[in-house]
Amino acid sequence: MNPQRFLRLVSGAMAALGISAAAIVALNLRGEDPLPSAETLKPTPALVAQGEYLTRVGNCMACHTVQGGAPFAGGRGIETPFGVVYSSNLTPDKATGLGAWTSAEFWRAMHNGRGKDGRLLYPAFPYTSYTHVTRADSDAIFAYLQSLPPVAQANKAHALRFPYSTQAALGVWRALFFTPADAAQPAPPAPQALATAQVPDYQRGAYLVNGLGHCAACHTPRNSLGAEQQGQALAGGLIPVQNWLAPALTDAGQAGVQRWPQADVVALLKTGVAPQASVIGPMAEVVFRSTQYLSDADARAMAVYLQALPEHAATPAKQAVAPASVMERGAKVYEAQCAQCHGAQGQGAKDEAGQPAFPPLAGNRAVVLADPTNLVRVVLQGGYLPATAGNPRPHGMPPFQHLLGDEDVAAVATFVRNSWGNQAAGVGTIEVYRARERRSP
Repeated sequence: MNPQRFLRLVSGAMAALGISAAAIVALNLRGEDPLPSAETLKPTPALVAQGEYLTRVGNCMACHTVQGGAPFAGGRGIETPFGVVYSSNLTPDKATGLGAWTSAEFWRAMHNGRGKDGRLLYPAFPYTSYTHVTRADSDAIFAYLQSLPPVAQANKAHALRFPYSTQAALGVWRALFFTPADAAQPAPPAPQALATAQVPDYQRGAYLVNGLGHCAACHTPRNSLGAEQQGQALAGGLIPVQNWLAPALTDAGQAGVQRWPQADVVALLKTGVAPQASVIGPMAEVVFRSTQYLSDADARAMAVYLQALPEHAATPAKQAVAPASVMERGAKVYEAQCAQCHGAQGQGAKDEAGQPAFPPLAGNRAVVLADPTNLVRVVLQGGYLPATAGNPRPHGMPPFQHLLGDEDVAAVATFVRNSWGNQAAGVGTIEVYRARERRSP
């Protein structure tokens, strides 16, 4: 979005809502409590161990570690539609990290999205989800981070365009789209259909999915100002800039698991593979760095919550009959490049232990998504499952972007979307071009 349009939208929204400059200040102080003057947290080995576990659940290392750099020392650039936000140093270095912070200041960052000096933080740090994290869990995470070796690495200045780089613009954004959670709020009510014995799991799962897990950060569509769309929680969307599709967790035709056996949901979270699906792209990194370390109890709790999500099936995409010439071309590409692993009938293959090695394409919901972005990205860039304790030697798919042109990729994608009982709209060369160049529609 260009800055002029942003300013017009903000001005219009403020006028429509009757928000004044004073109101913006008041709205951004919601949920604020005076910070204690001294540290009160007393770390113990048990608290540090708990914090290490919770840090993995929150996948903090993924954003706060540069490839090849010191863990948690920050500096990784997070691309957004408004510029690049650089992650901060979380090690206990006093000059450049969290060494001079208190647990109360850390809690304020998690819960209210404010830095040590009170400045507003950018929501690339997902405090819109972390605001649901309890003070006790925040303290445990802080205790763990304080136990790390200090790394002297100065934080990089964000590279955001004007006016997105200003605290004023961020203040307006927060006034419009962010409300800190009530720290004393009760656990979310469980659906009436849920068995009484599953209610605690449901509530724990809701806490993990909506809080530390920050699943909504990818699986919820965003508006033009980068905020999660109200009423569309976990309904899927294109991940900004990365341009991978995070499919809907509320739609059994996309990534919903409401109809799966619970054990298969747990397996997908902890190993990256299940009889019905496997993870690739950004989700593979989530499993590799985070969810494979879930305790059995927490993995089960997340499964209970995800399976209890109300189903909201998307409107079926228009079906188009693929031209015979495209199907013929796609069949030739498939036979030459794909059939050896995925099977002549798209049936996939298993390894010697009977575990899924190459996923079936016939009946694969990821293949027939209305938006073919992920399928095209996998053909171009390859598909790699995460190496996990439960699947330590995963098979992978090589990239074909150096071997196949846009017409061949479009043809083979169209072929697999319309063979062996699959039925979906064909893929055009423009869609391949966008995926190749990582451009959004």
